[in-house]
Amino acid sequence: MKTLVPGVFLHVIPSTKYKTIRLNIRFTAPLAVATIAPRTLLSSVLETSSAKYPTQTAIANVLDELYGASFGMSVAKQGQRHFFTVTLNVVNDKFLEEKGILQEAVDFLREVLFAPLLEGDGFQQETFHKEQENLMRYIEGIYEDKQSYSSLKLQEVYFNDPAQKIPSFGTQDMIKALTPTSLYTYYQEMLAQDQVDISLVGDVSEKEASALFQDFPFTPRKVAAPEAEVFYHQALSNVVKEEQEQQPVLQSKLNLAYQVPETFLDAKYFASIVFNGLFGGFPHSKLFMNVREKESLAYYASSSVDSYRRYLTVQTGIDGKNRNHVLHLIEEQLRALQRGEFTDLEFQQTKANLKNQFLMQQDSPQRQLELDFQQRSILGRTMRVTEWLQLLADVTPQDVVDYAKACQLQSIYFLEGSAHED
Repeated sequence: MKTLVPGVFLHVIPSTKYKTIRLNIRFTAPLAVATIAPRTLLSSVLETSSAKYPTQTAIANVLDELYGASFGMSVAKQGQRHFFTVTLNVVNDKFLEEKGILQEAVDFLREVLFAPLLEGDGFQQETFHKEQENLMRYIEGIYEDKQSYSSLKLQEVYFNDPAQKIPSFGTQDMIKALTPTSLYTYYQEMLAQDQVDISLVGDVSEKEASALFQDFPFTPRKVAAPEAEVFYHQALSNVVKEEQEQQPVLQSKLNLAYQVPETFLDAKYFASIVFNGLFGGFPHSKLFMNVREKESLAYYASSSVDSYRRYLTVQTGIDGKNRNHVLHLIEEQLRALQRGEFTDLEFQQTKANLKNQFLMQQDSPQRQLELDFQQRSILGRTMRVTEWLQLLADVTPQDVVDYAKACQLQSIYFLEGSAHED
């Protein structure tokens, strides 16, 4: 890692496996209700226009000239952090007759980040309103997908913190309240205050990478929150919170949320991913085999764990009349794991699947960048592949039992469908 200016860091993963250079510029800020929507809309506005490249067509033409480079911006939340990420993938010019392609690509990023398309004291109004409307339609589309809708509603029921209740992209009302001027003001704040991590993976050295960004006008800023403020902690409730609503959809949704132990790349973390694989993460899991296949009570049934928020969720699509039976069956699958009722074959198969997933991620430049960032930001170092695999191998059946016993049901969301869909 190299510090370009205080609070702006360069990370390089040298690799000769790829014919491309993958680059992320990640802006990190504390998760806050007031900034979720601005960051989301900003990603759309900056991705589609700049002073030098005022239209999406102009940007597409530049990417074509860069031998089909891909470029995008996105937002995501992780624990108590909110990420604004710029991603670029460009061919390594070591495989081309023409040289300097990576520098040209980085110069393009500098243009879109630091020289936006402005009008008066804010972003150009036509582009702003177009992207504002597009984003509101995008959010509406997510809520029309009832599986996504139910997951977001469960999150709203479970969490106490308003910032955790809200999706990482905000709400339509929050997006609608923004103006070209207010968004530009926030854009300036983000550039000046967020911690910035520039990460590259490919056949490039730290010295070469450092030279690429020497003209980026980043100013010093404070380093992001320490590890203690990365994870979200919520007090355990003695009462299970429930919410139910009816909509004219054919398939009902029953989603559950549990609080689980805090873990990250320690022994409990590896126990958690083995547990999740056995519970609902794989086709041989208890939820899939016993709720969906054996009993035929669910169109789908799965589980996932968010280690940053101690948040285990179960998602099912069911016939509404079977709600109570399915709820009982889900709880029975958890109790079975708490009693250690899984075979050695299921246990070893889960570990093998997790190992294969992890090794496949090593072939993805983007996943490598993500894993490297997560490990460095929490552990302060990058975990070796052999170390990760050994920690997975060390998980015992008792570790899974102990983790299962610590899962506490906290919230239930039920979307009851009617017989006919509009």
